[in-house]
Amino acid sequence: MNPMNPMKPAVSDPSDAIDASGFRIGIVESCYHQEICGELRKGAAEAYFAASGDADGLVHAFAPGAFELVAVSLEMAQRTDIDAVVALGCVLTGETNHDRYLCDAVAHGLTEITIRTGKAVAFGVLTCLTIEQARARAGGSKGNKGSDAMNAAIAATRSMQMIRAGRIDAVGAER
Repeated sequence: MNPMNPMKPAVSDPSDAIDASGFRIGIVESCYHQEICGELRKGAAEAYFAASGDADGLVHAFAPGAFELVAVSLEMAQRTDIDAVVALGCVLTGETNHDRYLCDAVAHGLTEITIRTGKAVAFGVLTCLTIEQARARAGGSKGNKGSDAMNAAIAATRSMQMIRAGRIDAVGAER
């Protein structure tokens, strides 16, 4: 708790939680839209190392497509040596509504993995109208959503670690 203001968290900047030291994180990458997903993976890895991640702390696996991210992410999350998972993929809107069903299934599946395993599973799946929009979000003008997903996984894992250790009090401040 912050002694100056008991309602203000002691960690004032959320980026303080972006510390990957000691974490082993699995990246599950869709093979569909490889150009995009490869850039998302690069962004995720760069974010991990920028957050003081260990050189051997990343584990990488492929999934054939976005739908299969759920099954492969579950296997990754069930490993006892993995602290969090970052699922990376790209789904583009086409002539049908397939993208809505696919993205809904993937989002719910990844959420279920978090619930079942107690490990953070970050949603790094682009859901764009066009390939140009995807490129902009995979290292282009809109940043790299792979980096964002990795940072979310690290921050959530750190928060969960603090809660389990009893280092969060009733108002959410770090002890």
